[in-house]
Amino acid sequence: MAESNTKRPDWDEYMMSIAVGVRARANCLGSHIGSVLARDGHIVSTGYNGTPHNAPNCDEGGCGRCSNRNDYPSGTGYDLCICVHAEQNALLQAARFGIAVEGSILYSTWRPCFGCTKEMLQAGVLGVRYGEDWEPKPDLKEEYERLQSYFPDGVKQVDLPTNVDSHIPCVKS
Repeated sequence: MAESNTKRPDWDEYMMSIAVGVRARANCLGSHIGSVLARDGHIVSTGYNGTPHNAPNCDEGGCGRCSNRNDYPSGTGYDLCICVHAEQNALLQAARFGIAVEGSILYSTWRPCFGCTKEMLQAGVLGVRYGEDWEPKPDLKEEYERLQSYFPDGVKQVDLPTNVDSHIPCVKS
């Protein structure tokens, strides 16, 4: 039997490459984020950021914040943004179809925010693996890290795969 020159990806690399693929469906005008919920090496749900089910997409004028980016400096206007985060969508899609997420690991192309972190903890997600880092304002960093410390399997940064189509932007607004 011939030996392969290709290294088989470990679970983190494998799931993260799928999260990168999932973010191709994101339609937010500010960012493209993808996430995968996996349990015991099996995908239980995926999510990407964009407008709610049956709402017009961002590129169709669905989100006022996205449609009027010049009116909202980075980090502002979130109270009127209707986009659902990729991590939230993964949790909500699982709930919608009756799929348990307790005991899963979430893979996200971006480190989850405060809100998504709380929701994952409440749903019983064991840990988070993320690609790009995000940090809150310096005065909130300690509280953010404390909240993320409650994941039994931790929060760890892993490299985004380089063998996946890289034309998709990974900027988070």
